[in-house]
Amino acid sequence: MTRKIPRTMSTQHPDNANVPFFSNNPVLQGDDEIKEAYYAFSYLGVDEVMWDVEGKETDEFVIRKLVSDYPEFFKQKVIGKDIFITLRVPNPNYEKAEGKLLIETLESIPRSYDTAYVFYQDESVVPIFEVIVPMADTETCNRVYYYYKNVVAGKEDKPFCDTNPQLKLKDWIGEFRPKKINVIPLFEDIDNIINVDKNLKEFLKDKLDEVEYQRVFLARSDPAMNYSSLSVIIAIKLALEKLYELQESLKLPIYPILGCGTAPFRGNFSPNTYRYVINNYPSVATFTIQSAFKYDFPVKEVQRAIENINLTPVKSPNSISSKDRVESIMYKVSSEYKKQLAEIAPLVNNIAVFVPKRRARKIHVGLFGYSRQTDEGITLPRVISFCAVLYSLGLPPDILGLSALTDEDIKYVESVFPRFKEEMSEILSMWNEDVLDLLPVSIRSEIKQTVKRFDFEINQEHLSFSKDLVKRIKENKFDTKITDLIVASAKVRNFLG
Repeated sequence: MTRKIPRTMSTQHPDNANVPFFSNNPVLQGDDEIKEAYYAFSYLGVDEVMWDVEGKETDEFVIRKLVSDYPEFFKQKVIGKDIFITLRVPNPNYEKAEGKLLIETLESIPRSYDTAYVFYQDESVVPIFEVIVPMADTETCNRVYYYYKNVVAGKEDKPFCDTNPQLKLKDWIGEFRPKKINVIPLFEDIDNIINVDKNLKEFLKDKLDEVEYQRVFLARSDPAMNYSSLSVIIAIKLALEKLYELQESLKLPIYPILGCGTAPFRGNFSPNTYRYVINNYPSVATFTIQSAFKYDFPVKEVQRAIENINLTPVKSPNSISSKDRVESIMYKVSSEYKKQLAEIAPLVNNIAVFVPKRRARKIHVGLFGYSRQTDEGITLPRVISFCAVLYSLGLPPDILGLSALTDEDIKYVESVFPRFKEEMSEILSMWNEDVLDLLPVSIRSEIKQTVKRFDFEINQEHLSFSKDLVKRIKENKFDTKITDLIVASAKVRNFLG
């Protein structure tokens, strides 16, 4: 390996309750995201920034603006060697209107190289050489990989001028570098996560002589909304074992990225909990540092946590001995979760419109597309709004589906995930019994029985905001006060959703 593999990746997921100090607007946009990237690198100490070009008016000049606005810092920390910008591109299979944006983004990579060469005067500096493909499948990843290699970079050797047929494009405007890019598949549904080894092996079969390593991104948020939090935790644990085995069989380093948010339902990754998450997923090479992690905790705690994560070595995965049983639990919980989800969807949709925006765009296509339809045809808001609604009401979404578990199942889960009951106690500190009045009668008893299975102490400050919110909804008072209560409770729990 000749490159550094990032341990921490700052992302643009809008899950923060507080507004960053460098922004005058609660909705981050435009050059605020340039400032954010610099802040993440220079003050927080992250290794990598994921630059999301999906669903927004993207800034293709991110490299130029960073080195122009902050030249002293980026002379010391070289982009592409010490720190990294990684593009998240649209997937045309799900966003037809964004298909040309994928092409524009890939075409911008050589231009970023030229900018870096002017700045660093070093032809070995390649500032952008990896892209993340959401909702990945083998064929789409192949198309991105070969389009860049054969069309974007490959066109440099092609004649283009009828009056001078010997003239090649590179003779006129210079070479196109890099000659190829690395494609990072982002798997966002439970079947692709469980079969990650097969998917990756298929993608790599004709590239083993071309790649030095392979990164792969496992989503945590969107699949949880479709299958339940516990089911996705199990799927990811199984996937990490399979990736480790694939690495050994291919003799190729594989570096998993895990997309963890701060909300327990979305990963439970924060400056207070990162050690537990790392211990639970020791083979993960890169953890995402999302907006709540960055902005909803004291900055010194954030800096210290990121420094410690960066220094923690990657290890082999924790092994699950009885895979058949844990898979059985995964599907059982998922099935029950989907039934309960169908019952609460109308309530969530009615309140989600009051969740404040934190980014000026559709931030994340993910599993359901922007319409967010589940496998069962249920329409839901995006996962951050989904979580913001349910936590604010006092109904932590983590408990949905758990009514399917027997006492023996819970004991087994606790043996596989030693902090399971402890985490459930922390999650249920946000419980509000009043929320039962808003739920269909069909699931009230299931929810009550699930809550009774765990010991917990309620956070009284959070409860007060939650009670006010439930009261307003029962009284049909749908106004801006709902937004105020959602934000107030979010600041207590240190995340919006």
